[in-house]
Amino acid sequence: MKIEKSNDNDVVIIRIESKMLDVPKISEFKDSVLPLIKKQKKVLFDLEGLFFVDSSGCGAILSCIRQVNADDGEIKICNINKRVRTLFELIRMHKIVEMYNTRQEAMENF
Repeated sequence: MKIEKSNDNDVVIIRIESKMLDVPKISEFKDSVLPLIKKQKKVLFDLEGLFFVDSSGCGAILSCIRQVNADDGEIKICNINKRVRTLFELIRMHKIVEMYNTRQEAMENF
């Protein structure tokens, strides 16, 4: 799993370059991402290449959301594949984190 971090002004962008976020990848995901978002005020997850998320992957993303919120930060998600978005809506994740179709749209809403 490749995690790419970049900055756009004061927004930390985390791009997950993996087709799947499932049980075998959760430890690596958390070990890579949680330190990158600690104490950050604005975080954007770009999920463009992600095509499958299982329940453990949802839990890992929720852990990241909790971490950013605990640090009084704001997190958004963009470029969500239709299948993944449907899952996020089914578990009502869209009620706790804003989701956008494009990175530009998400950046404009920080």
